[in-house]
Amino acid sequence: MTKHTYDMGLIGNCAFLGLIGTDTAVRWLCWPRFDSSFVFGSLLDEDKGGEYSIRPAAGAAFTSNQYYEANTNVLHTEITAADGRYRVTDFAPRFAQYERYYKPLMLVRKVEPLAGTPRVRVACRPVGQYGEQELTRRRSSNHIAFLGLEEEIRLTTNIPLTYVLDEEDFVLNETKYLVLTYGAPLEAPLESTAEQFLRNTQDYWRKWVKSTSIGTFHQAEVIRSALALKIHQYEDTGAIIAATTTSLPEAPGSTRNWDYRFCWMRDTFYILTAFNNIGHFEEMERYFHFIANITTKVQVQDKYQPLYSISGRADLVETELPLAGYLGNQPVRIGNDAYTHIQNDVYGQVLVALLPLYVDARFVHPTQLPPEKLASEALRLMEITLDQPDAGLWEFRHIAQRHCYTFLFHWAGGHAARQVARSLGNTAMEARATRLIEAATDRIEQCYDAGRGVYTNAIGSENLDASTLQLILMGYLDPASDKAKNHLIELEKDLKTPEGLFYRYRHPDDFGTPETTFLICSFWYVEALACVGRLDDAAREFEKLLAYSNHLGLLSEDVDAKTGSQWGNFPQAYSHVGLVNAAYRIAQRLDKPQFVG
Repeated sequence: MTKHTYDMGLIGNCAFLGLIGTDTAVRWLCWPRFDSSFVFGSLLDEDKGGEYSIRPAAGAAFTSNQYYEANTNVLHTEITAADGRYRVTDFAPRFAQYERYYKPLMLVRKVEPLAGTPRVRVACRPVGQYGEQELTRRRSSNHIAFLGLEEEIRLTTNIPLTYVLDEEDFVLNETKYLVLTYGAPLEAPLESTAEQFLRNTQDYWRKWVKSTSIGTFHQAEVIRSALALKIHQYEDTGAIIAATTTSLPEAPGSTRNWDYRFCWMRDTFYILTAFNNIGHFEEMERYFHFIANITTKVQVQDKYQPLYSISGRADLVETELPLAGYLGNQPVRIGNDAYTHIQNDVYGQVLVALLPLYVDARFVHPTQLPPEKLASEALRLMEITLDQPDAGLWEFRHIAQRHCYTFLFHWAGGHAARQVARSLGNTAMEARATRLIEAATDRIEQCYDAGRGVYTNAIGSENLDASTLQLILMGYLDPASDKAKNHLIELEKDLKTPEGLFYRYRHPDDFGTPETTFLICSFWYVEALACVGRLDDAAREFEKLLAYSNHLGLLSEDVDAKTGSQWGNFPQAYSHVGLVNAAYRIAQRLDKPQFVG
């Protein structure tokens, strides 16, 4: 069986994201927001998804080489055909201007002949309403307007418009530019502006990378992950989405096809940890503002939802679309019913994630989110949900248990609340937090299987779950203890594949037994290895995981252990978070004297 990888590169500017195939086709691009309808979506339906490509003449055979400009999110795709070779440079402009970031809804494509006299064909057919709406075209002097959406899409180019409108071949004998915009059009000289935007964007990303604190352990891979993670932040609100796409299946035929273009509360802690580990304060601060805004909704709903939209909207009704699906995998879903779930780990997750607001001296304490009120409210919610069965972090749809992972974050949330209480001198809150820590500890220990020397996924369950690796990573278990080491060994026996990948769990769920491994769990495993002092194992397993990226170093959500194939939504921000945090954990140990506990 051949290895299936996502043969696409990611571009973005913190206002939109796009996926460019190795054949130059824009396979996914949503405007005006991350969670809007696609305007190009052939990834999910070749017929209804529109097209935007710069391919060789019709029927011509070609080869492709796709790569990033070093330390940037500027993407190059070189096409070689019998009549010549050319390069398409794709980027979303982003740079500082007028004391803020310029990040327009604009895709710039530069097309350069490199050898011979290549003939190319440009197709540009955006669509609306997830492929249900065809747009009308209006030809102007030097651009084509596509009409029918709330705002105009405009293609400004120095390619003869006739060739574009008729999708006719033409000889590429000089550099051409195509600037596609949503809303505000380009009203400036085409060639010089495109070149200036390219230089400014390259400079911006290189300076951003230079300001990143990264150790020497697999530095290039960490940089690529950091760059991918950065553009999954919707800068307008500060939200960070789980993945670029919707409905790419976790395994072929599994129907586990979900919309991941939302912001999960659970991911907050891990994402902020990643940005902190690479020394990026600005992204942390923006995300804090988004989470702070969400906390005001909790006062109304009396609970945190597991996820919210990038604007903080709570209602994420899940619907199915009449689309063919990726490689025929249906259903295609937008929205995500997980917003209705009971997932009680989120209270501790949010409190632990927001703790730096009050203990990190770089932050000016936000008056709109007083620590006493936040900690007290989180404590109340953890107290009343302590023994409430929930769907857990894997979002089971018809299974409710008292999950070890939920208790762990009640424990961690209690520690965060106690830290806040001590800093405020609030002895009553400190006592409440201590009682919660003790109660959560009691529940976690009820998950311990003494016969096997392992913590199970829930009270009364024999099943193991990779989420309990967090008992080591969060410091509940002393990493130098035999208990931690034995727990890790038992998880390895049950959940690790011969290739070094990790299943979330092996027991059946709402959709059967999981067929693919979950990449973030594999990176948690690497972190756990580093924590318990198995540093050589950690480095070796980390390097194995790098083989499961695509040709550009981009990671999916899931991997088929037998074939090494990529599945699930792509790129998966959570997987890149896992890589950054695992590399940091290993680098920390490599940069100081080693000990084995």
